[in-house]
Amino acid sequence: MIKLYSYFRSSSSYRVRIALNLKNIDYEIVPVHLVKGEQHTKEFTALNAANKIPVLDHDGLRVAQSVAIIEYLDSEFKTDPLYPTKRQDLALTRQLCEIINSDIQPLQNFAVLKKLVQDHGFSEDEKVKWIRHWIHLGFQSYEAIVSKTAGDFSMGDRPTAADCFLIPQIFNAERFELDMEPFPTIQKINRSATKHPAFVKAHPSNQPDTPAIPSK
Repeated sequence: MIKLYSYFRSSSSYRVRIALNLKNIDYEIVPVHLVKGEQHTKEFTALNAANKIPVLDHDGLRVAQSVAIIEYLDSEFKTDPLYPTKRQDLALTRQLCEIINSDIQPLQNFAVLKKLVQDHGFSEDEKVKWIRHWIHLGFQSYEAIVSKTAGDFSMGDRPTAADCFLIPQIFNAERFELDMEPFPTIQKINRSATKHPAFVKAHPSNQPDTPAIPSK
């Protein structure tokens, strides 16, 4: 039995949902509402002392952090691998994942944005400019690689772990109205994902905790 502690709009949770769907693994979503602070409850802290999602529970084995979870799933469930076997392709896939995971996501996650507003007086406009700046820089790096490696997806014509990371970040880019014109390959990959059932099922609009009218 697999449970995924998730928030509908969390990009890290979104990554893992895509990975689970691509590998055709059955799982149950356990919603954790970040805005309401449910990640700080005594019950959740017992699952992950870092008070962060996602957390994967596989028959009592608990794994946190999206990179670790996706690598765990790929090693534990051998069908539909998410990482290439060729060394160069594997290295590039991990590099693409880290562009999203290290260069973009930490600078525009919920906790950082809250800190910018509460402690540094960022207005809504300043917050949005901050988000767009870091996504744009990261997408420049990503586009430079996939312009040479992409087919329908980042590393050819089948999805890999790289796409598990990219597609949630595109969702955030669109949410904050980033100009996507400089990134034609990323846009092409996104069009492929919108037609793929694993990505559609994982989308924030299709989660059990999705509100009727999601707010920004």
